[in-house]
Amino acid sequence: MDYVKAWQCIGCGMIEAPQTCIGVCEYRKADLVYAFDYQQALEQAAAALRRADVLEGVVRQLACTTPRNGEWERSYRALQEHARRVLGLATEALD
Repeated sequence: MDYVKAWQCIGCGMIEAPQTCIGVCEYRKADLVYAFDYQQALEQAAAALRRADVLEGVVRQLACTTPRNGEWERSYRALQEHARRVLGLATEALD
């Protein structure tokens, strides 16, 4: 993401780039980013949060599941298959 260096007046809020004017405004540096880049970052963050939520569900299921006596392998295989499906869906959601 590229930032645009600009100056913003602390009084009126006017933004000027790449350098200050000689007017009566008092300026301070402000970092700006293009709206398109910002929107892309928001979308990527939202997708990452959705993926994290789904993967957290798999981890929670793994942590809270107690197999019956003699059934650990069947439970493990079922959880493994569920995790594979979720990983596939989570990867597709980011594409």
